[in-house]
Amino acid sequence: MSETTTGGTARTPEFRLASGVIETLRQDLVTDAFAYRPLPLLEAPGRFVRRLPRAIRQYFPWTRYAMVGALALFVVVFTAGSQSSYLGDTGELLMGMMAAAPVLMTLVRPVAAWWAAVALTVVFAALGSGGAWPWTPGSFLAYIAVMVLVTLRTGPRVAAWMWTLTLALGFVLGVVFRNSYGYGYGAGTNLPEMAVSSAFALVIASSIQIRRHARAEVSAQQEVTAVERDKRTLLEERTTIARELHDVVAHHMSVVAIQAEAAPYRVKNPPPELEAAFATIRENAVAALTELRRVLGVVRSADYEAPDAPQPTLASLDGLLANVREAGLSVDKTVTGAVRELPQGVELSAYRIIQEALSNTLRHAPGAEAGVEISYVLGGLGIRIVNEAPTGDVRPSPGAGHGITGMRERVAMLEGEMTAGGTPGGGYEVAVFIPVPSRPVPEEGPA
Repeated sequence: MSETTTGGTARTPEFRLASGVIETLRQDLVTDAFAYRPLPLLEAPGRFVRRLPRAIRQYFPWTRYAMVGALALFVVVFTAGSQSSYLGDTGELLMGMMAAAPVLMTLVRPVAAWWAAVALTVVFAALGSGGAWPWTPGSFLAYIAVMVLVTLRTGPRVAAWMWTLTLALGFVLGVVFRNSYGYGYGAGTNLPEMAVSSAFALVIASSIQIRRHARAEVSAQQEVTAVERDKRTLLEERTTIARELHDVVAHHMSVVAIQAEAAPYRVKNPPPELEAAFATIRENAVAALTELRRVLGVVRSADYEAPDAPQPTLASLDGLLANVREAGLSVDKTVTGAVRELPQGVELSAYRIIQEALSNTLRHAPGAEAGVEISYVLGGLGIRIVNEAPTGDVRPSPGAGHGITGMRERVAMLEGEMTAGGTPGGGYEVAVFIPVPSRPVPEEGPA
């Protein structure tokens, strides 16, 4: 159907199109035309500005305001020098200030500034100038300046509306004042000059605004992408940790199930309550193992392959260091304190932290020497991996940026502490402390 009916009145597509155009005009130039919209201050100074003295650099955010103020001052001087008024120098200065007022208004109320420029055009046209009409040289400059500034603040659609209404304004003034000043439409009017000059100016301003808007959208999208990438990296690292710890937890639960099944046979004539309790423990352990397998299925990626060997511990560290040395990294290991067996989760995390730190050294500091220090202290385990500044002509590899994130996640999981950063000599250091609760010493029973 080509027509719709609302409230008993048929509306043709042409009528709807015209209504849409009028509504767009109302939204752009009428609704909230006098709303307070201050020009945003500049935020990020450039490289040149950073080199300026602090006393000057602190005023950098107000650069836009200063530029608009300088333009308004130029309009005052230009209008006063080009405007002929029967009021003398005072009248010329007053008209120059009137022409510059809309330029300053663009700083806080851009759309209202254009309406003020339209009103001043009508006033100047009514006063007459004996020369260019209806825009005097000063008001001509001020009018175009206002339209350019408003376009930079709003957008191309508002610029199109301003240009169209400017043509209508020139036509109406030509008709209204034709008898009073002898100007017929198209004769003695500078509307064609205004139409051409403003069109070029608005096209350039619209291009600048479109490019600025596109750059802002790209920057915002890059920020969103970076946040999403960090979240994805974090989830991937946590998933990897969960898959690795699955084997550790499954081993402990298997031991619990086996011990619960064998415990009743270690006591002569165990009471039925004890047998039932151990049977319940075994059933719960088996059920927990089943749920663990399901959890592993959830966090397993499509290309995940179950490891053939048990998860590594600090006892496997020598093999890791040998592989790293074969890859070209000179690394030394230092162990302090009484070496003791730690919980498997701690051993696995410590191994992975050292592995990732040495991998980062290979990527980011080729040719450097590294050192690994492991400290067994009373309250836990200390780890320190430090490397010197890169040497040689080999360029560092950028890497994916997941290493530090993964190490921090492992340390946070164990409620430890970690610091990572550069050293004064140009190298890099990773220091970790993992708390390990002391195990109670079991009491020896009778022989």
